[in-house]
Amino acid sequence: MKSILKTSTIAFISAFIAVWVFSRTQENNPIYTTSAPQVVPTNFIAPSTTTVSAMSTDFTVAAEKTIDAVVHITNTSIGNSKQPNSIWEYFYNTPRREYPRIGMGSGVIVSSDGYIITNNHVIEDASEIEVTTNDNKVYEAELVGTDPSADIAVLRINSDQVFPYVRFADSDLTRIGEWVLAVGNPYNLNSTVTAGIISAKSRDLSSYDSKNQSFIQTDAAVNSGNSGGALVNLDGDLIGINTAITSNGMGTFIGYSFAVPSNMARKIYEDIIEFGNVQKALLGVTGNGLDARIAEELGIEETEGFYVAGLEESMGAKEAGMQEEDVIIKINDAPIRKFADLTGYLGSKRPGDRVNVTFLRNGEEKTLSVELKRTPFINYYGMRLRELTKKEAKKLDLSEGVHVSALQNGRLYRRGVQEGDVLLSVNGKDITSTDDVLSLDEDSIYELEFMNQDKERMRFIFE
Repeated sequence: MKSILKTSTIAFISAFIAVWVFSRTQENNPIYTTSAPQVVPTNFIAPSTTTVSAMSTDFTVAAEKTIDAVVHITNTSIGNSKQPNSIWEYFYNTPRREYPRIGMGSGVIVSSDGYIITNNHVIEDASEIEVTTNDNKVYEAELVGTDPSADIAVLRINSDQVFPYVRFADSDLTRIGEWVLAVGNPYNLNSTVTAGIISAKSRDLSSYDSKNQSFIQTDAAVNSGNSGGALVNLDGDLIGINTAITSNGMGTFIGYSFAVPSNMARKIYEDIIEFGNVQKALLGVTGNGLDARIAEELGIEETEGFYVAGLEESMGAKEAGMQEEDVIIKINDAPIRKFADLTGYLGSKRPGDRVNVTFLRNGEEKTLSVELKRTPFINYYGMRLRELTKKEAKKLDLSEGVHVSALQNGRLYRRGVQEGDVLLSVNGKDITSTDDVLSLDEDSIYELEFMNQDKERMRFIFE
């Protein structure tokens, strides 16, 4: 009995000593620390470096603030059938029957009294426009005005009701990688919300057309019927009007969509409300956005910016002292890396505004204050026209006519019309100003008369 007690006592004391020694030797071993484990991100940055927390991805607030202000637009137009309605029409060439065509899209209410911004192509040629709000109420709407070059139209709901609306945000402050929501009515599915990020800014889809495009590009899903809908930030404020998509030819979304920036859309909307038309402001420069190929052709080092190839008479840039071969790199605080940056920024300005233009001249950076002026140009029958200057009129011994500043009409080009020629008459009517031209329907042209730079008159008769 005594031996058992002695053995137990020795074993207990030995175990106690072993535990005590083990705990003392492992006290400073980090593998056996008693504190909570530390989570370290894979892109760990030293504590002394300032970091920015990830942006919230809760879209519910933005969706709730937007969804009631985005409407479904139905456009009814009347057209002639391209196909005969019966065998008798085919043989006897009887008049085609008129039939209604229905188009659908989206729109964004931007004021409590029912003004809507949408795309011009959503309501083009409409004889009747209806809007359906998110609570399924249907209203008639009137067309207030359009800007086809920017694909923007302004409507107003015929009602005295107070409507929910979306506030404008400053689209110049948007950043690539920022979360956005697209709200619209794809495939007639009302009040659809999709999410994505801003993939690019100042995107021009075609460098060869006459449209000054400067889109916000996103990967938010946009499909047929979303045109004219809202692109909003996470505060639910409007940063763009959804306009176009990349497509496989079937009209379906395959990765990217494009929106007119809200600053441009807002300026067009306000111009139409206040003036009845769009007040376009220009610097008065012509040229190209730079890249490596163009820079090599011009023999300059700069591969970004806008190269000034020419200056318009009586416009702000020339009056301020800008010269040919200057390279514009910034307007106010907006960097100018390509042509779409320039047109996109100027699209939110009005005639009479002054901007600080920063440019490079022989490698030296300079800045001038330039007054933006109203565009002197009109587009007519594939021509860009402006008033004749006194110098031009004197050179050609003319007292009237309008100057052809650019030509995109292949039919006229093949007949010998060139930039710099003067349009003298349309359908036998003398042209004294661009206002005379605007009063004539270009779809009814049968005769045009020009004078070229050699003072030779050219008359073209069209069947």
